[in-house]
Amino acid sequence: MDTKDYKNVFVFAEQREGAVQSVAFELLGKARDLADTLGEKVVAVLLGHGVKAQAQALIASGADEVIVADAPELKDYLTEPYSQALYQIIAQYKPNIVLYGATTIGRDLAPRLAARLRTGLTADCTRLEVVADEKSKGEPQFRMTRPAFGGNLMATIICPDNRPQMSTVRPGVMRKRPADAGRKGVVTAFSPVFDANRFKVRLVETLRKEKSGSDISEAKVLVSGGRGVHDKEGFQTLRRLADVLGGEVASSRAMVDAGVMPHERQVGQTGKTVRPALYVACGISGAIQHLAGMEESGFIIAINKDKFAPIFSVADLGIVGDVHQIVPLLTERLKKEI
Repeated sequence: MDTKDYKNVFVFAEQREGAVQSVAFELLGKARDLADTLGEKVVAVLLGHGVKAQAQALIASGADEVIVADAPELKDYLTEPYSQALYQIIAQYKPNIVLYGATTIGRDLAPRLAARLRTGLTADCTRLEVVADEKSKGEPQFRMTRPAFGGNLMATIICPDNRPQMSTVRPGVMRKRPADAGRKGVVTAFSPVFDANRFKVRLVETLRKEKSGSDISEAKVLVSGGRGVHDKEGFQTLRRLADVLGGEVASSRAMVDAGVMPHERQVGQTGKTVRPALYVACGISGAIQHLAGMEESGFIIAINKDKFAPIFSVADLGIVGDVHQIVPLLTERLKKEI
């Protein structure tokens, strides 16, 4: 394979019911950085039915070109139609790099494309960068970094011999760029040819699960609890503090595993990556898996009885003490101040 034939950074712009998902805009921000370093273009790929109007929002967020595959077969996400359409686009345009969100859709779609394209895929990346590599005679090298061995170390992975180089990135890891409504770009229509004989699944009904509260990855303030909170009653105490601060309640994995909090409230490597303006960690020791999901928060306050807890290493302000005593006092004081 002549890797020099492959150019540009592609982003799979995931949409649901015609609305482009937030992770697509996050990926466009990182793709813009990568493409600028490589001297290449950023291309968003939008699959769906009646979604062409969303192309300008992708251009405003960093795309130089948007390839739109609009077909009735792509109205709702199904693995085979989406795999066929995206495979044809990649085979024709030969991108250097393809980025996907590590969502339920991205995690289903990306491995199938990797198999069909006979290339590699690095999942759940937390860092993407292009660097000049001495061994490749100064040629830019795309490096994909992800947690490994339970988050106890970070592995940097390269794909030197196959193209495209592909990775999935969890929502919340990359930063969105401010949208520029005046930005210009190209919208290209693509008409995939489907092999309907390979369509083995059809969508019969969509059932939506009611979520408790808003998405924690979008919250500006998070009050998060760990083992030190103990139980649901303890989380009610955190809820009162979050209400005063205008925020949401989150949790460490330990409390999710214990059945105290739902998984959509979990922060960390196996939960969600968050970047609120304020993160209050209550009774959380600060295992590396949890830190990976919140260490880029704007301001971190840690409350823990153990003054040697790892959470204090990333905290801007630390309070050594019992959360069951400190949180109610803090809540009452803030009620008077706010």
